[in-house]
Amino acid sequence: MTKQLARALKYILIGAVVLYFADWAALAIKLAHHAGLGSVNVSQYLATPLKGQKEEYDYLGSADQPCVKSIFPHNSDLPCWWLERHKNQWQ
Repeated sequence: MTKQLARALKYILIGAVVLYFADWAALAIKLAHHAGLGSVNVSQYLATPLKGQKEEYDYLGSADQPCVKSIFPHNSDLPCWWLERHKNQWQ
């Protein structure tokens, strides 16, 4: 039983690594054709701690955030599909 579990985990890890590098290669091809980058308009908020365990929330405005059209984050940019679902950013 433990051998089968170890083998399954090994294949899952290998599959995840192969998927990541395939995603990276696909993004490199898209970037060569200037089609791999995008931007999403996000709302930015600032949480300021106050006395008495309270916080003040301030709206900083909206800004376009660069993103990559891929499954995983690459080049320190988040994927566009993730930013579309998480448009509120807290600082």
